[in-house]
Amino acid sequence: MSALTVLADEFEAPGPSIFNFPPLWEGAPGWATKPVLFALVGALLICVLAWSAFASPKLVPRGMQNIGEIGYLFVRDEVARPFLGKDAEKWMPLLVPLFFLVFCWNLMGVVPGIQLPIASHIAFPAVLALVIYIIKLYLGFKHQGFTGYFKSLVPPGLPKPVYALLIPIELLQNFVTAPFTHAVRLFANMFAGHMILAFFSAVGFWFLFEAFTPLGAPVGVLGVLMATLMTGFEMFIQYLQAFLFTLLAAMYIGASLHPDH
Repeated sequence: MSALTVLADEFEAPGPSIFNFPPLWEGAPGWATKPVLFALVGALLICVLAWSAFASPKLVPRGMQNIGEIGYLFVRDEVARPFLGKDAEKWMPLLVPLFFLVFCWNLMGVVPGIQLPIASHIAFPAVLALVIYIIKLYLGFKHQGFTGYFKSLVPPGLPKPVYALLIPIELLQNFVTAPFTHAVRLFANMFAGHMILAFFSAVGFWFLFEAFTPLGAPVGVLGVLMATLMTGFEMFIQYLQAFLFTLLAAMYIGASLHPDH
């Protein structure tokens, strides 16, 4: 029996696995699962960190306030201002928590004892993407009007036959593709990373402790090394995906506020 077979058996097991989470206790509602629990823990942790950083701000920042201000400036300068310009400060209460919440949820995939990136379950990034999408439409209709919003989707002055092709493409891109890819990009990266880490961890465990063969120890050590290397790489991807998710949110909001840009 190979490590891949062991991993496949784990996927199909009726008990807890990396993709199958039963209710936390007998008789609990179906939604009361490990991903929901740690999604709430992550949100609470971000609230606690924000409170400790900004509840009593000092003129000269120290400790958590210093870390909080660095995080705030990063989101403002690298995410908000390039797309929102003078409106960046207005949207920082949304973008800062969004970035750190997604980053915290992603990092849970490499935390011992949790080892679950919350965004590897499509419901969580889908809800966040839906919220951003609703804000995008609301701002577009509010600032441009219903007719003006749809007119802004295509550039003026093109030959009429071009519009017959361009309008369906733009409608599909703005009302289907954009919110779908916003959620799926985050989900797919966290899902794939979780699978890779689970695979190499299973290889290391199986060949070191279960498969007593001449090549067992070297293959097991290789599996552990690969799991370690991929963990470091996955942490970079977790940060990158949180950054991109927040960047796209700022881009969508900015496009509704400033369609000419």
